[in-house]
Amino acid sequence: MTDALLVIDMLNDFVTGKIAAERAEHIIPELDRLIAAARETGVPVVYVNDAHRPEDFELDVWGEHAMRGTEGAEVIPELEPGPDDHLFEKRTYDAFYGTGLDEHLRSLGVSRVILTGLHTNMCIRHASAGALFRGYHIAVPEDCVEAFSEEAHRGGLEYLQDVYNAEITSADELIEGWRAAALAEQASG
Repeated sequence: MTDALLVIDMLNDFVTGKIAAERAEHIIPELDRLIAAARETGVPVVYVNDAHRPEDFELDVWGEHAMRGTEGAEVIPELEPGPDDHLFEKRTYDAFYGTGLDEHLRSLGVSRVILTGLHTNMCIRHASAGALFRGYHIAVPEDCVEAFSEEAHRGGLEYLQDVYNAEITSADELIEGWRAAALAEQASG
């Protein structure tokens, strides 16, 4: 199985800005470790971020946030994309809708997406739907996703597992698996 690590909406406006989720702060160290391990083992790191325009429907729900080209729509400095990472903009909750992400992942031979970032019960949930409908396996490290509340986070994880057959895992489990696969590949080649 070929993985891609998707980092969703770890943006200034979501972490410390206009619609900040204070709980997001505690996933940053684990997510940073996971991103580093993905890069180290050759797993593509793909950032999919809100980049709203004034006419986007979401603004009616959440107000102006993560507006395209603003500081609020930039990835937080602690998780800054690297030169070999892949970047996609989205205008809805679903990372796949109208973004070209599916075509890109297929060109990389990806069969399983690792979904991380914000919010477990919203954008992670809708990205999971988009992934499932396109035939991807889904894994969600519960220590690398978060929501506005513990209830929303836990409810989101249960929904992902029950409805989208998502594998609920951890950063440690994923890192261990990637490193074992990399060692096996080195040994065989």
